[in-house]
Amino acid sequence: MKTSTDTRQRLLDSARELLYSRSYGNVGVKEICDVAGVQKGSFYHFFPSKQELTLAVLDEFFIISKQEIFSRSFRPEWSGLKQLNALLENIYLFQNSTKEQIGKTLGCPYGNMSSEMSTQDEVIRQRLNGLLQQMEMSLKTALEQAVHEGEIAPCDTAATAAAMFAFIEGLMLLAKTRNDPELIRELGVAMLTIRIGEPAAT
Repeated sequence: MKTSTDTRQRLLDSARELLYSRSYGNVGVKEICDVAGVQKGSFYHFFPSKQELTLAVLDEFFIISKQEIFSRSFRPEWSGLKQLNALLENIYLFQNSTKEQIGKTLGCPYGNMSSEMSTQDEVIRQRLNGLLQQMEMSLKTALEQAVHEGEIAPCDTAATAAAMFAFIEGLMLLAKTRNDPELIRELGVAMLTIRIGEPAAT
């Protein structure tokens, strides 16, 4: 017997797949319901609007990103630089897995949604910004550990983390545009050289 929890999750799963592989504007409520096998009337029992569903999908993506990428990368028993290297590798593995499954490199779901919706929907923009800032904080923590352990010279870890995160987002966009996740491995090493506010050499 299907429960209301099952129905809600099917809607989330369908929306996540459709929004990630296409776009917000290209996916309607009816198609989400059709893919989920749910009557359109039931949709509004769980989500007052497509916007509310999208916010829930973004939160689901965050959970998946933590499980598939961040928890596997940012391990406190590892050195800071090892964590950053692991982040690049796990991003590559995630993107490559998608390419192997559907033949397309889809890039970052947050970057995709930000490009489309940040100037159209303030509520969605704020949710995206909050989730991305949480991810960026993981890089900052790894950088602070690398500085503390003497792996890298002191720097502005907040600004450096922001610059590294921007590099990653751009790299995933390039990999998506060229449909080539191997670029993440080939070019990702450059992220590790980024420093903001590093003391001048004497």
